[in-house]
Amino acid sequence: MTSSGITRSPGLFCLGFGVLTQLLAQAPPPYKRTLETYKIPEVVLLNQDGAKVNLKTVLESKDPVVLDFIFASCTTICPVLSAGFATLQQKLPATSKVRMISISIDPENDTPPLMKAYLKRYRSRPGWSFYTGRREDIDRVMVAFNAYIPNKMSHYPLTLLRDPRTGQWVRIYGLMSSSEFLVECRKVGIQ
Repeated sequence: MTSSGITRSPGLFCLGFGVLTQLLAQAPPPYKRTLETYKIPEVVLLNQDGAKVNLKTVLESKDPVVLDFIFASCTTICPVLSAGFATLQQKLPATSKVRMISISIDPENDTPPLMKAYLKRYRSRPGWSFYTGRREDIDRVMVAFNAYIPNKMSHYPLTLLRDPRTGQWVRIYGLMSSSEFLVECRKVGIQ
């Protein structure tokens, strides 16, 4: 018995540790992965340089695509997703043809200069673009990817990977570690 009157039992500690170990072993993975087919809407968006971009043309190219929905002033999920993009770019060879696309869910505030500064903050290299556009076009894109949210503060931890060999999208809901992200990218031919 201790000075507090509580008896410490090593057997009880081991039992508690065993239960904890079982619970951790049964915990679901940190993210959910599904295969999806999406119909890309015909919309023209603006990239971080202010250039017009036909989204369907970019996303349906022969190159692999990694896509997320973020906004520049976000302080929760977006920095984590963007750090994942930055790490991916660091791990890929400079000759990689992967197209990394971040689409603003706050087009009223995310202007090309602000998006350019955001990409610079994450030390982006060519191949990672940040798009904005008219609210109705952004909403159409979010609906097409089953990612629509009426309030930017309620956005999802969502990453989409397009396999150019099949045209299918891998939808990843949740946050991944850098190594998990690289494994998922390799599954769709991103090397």
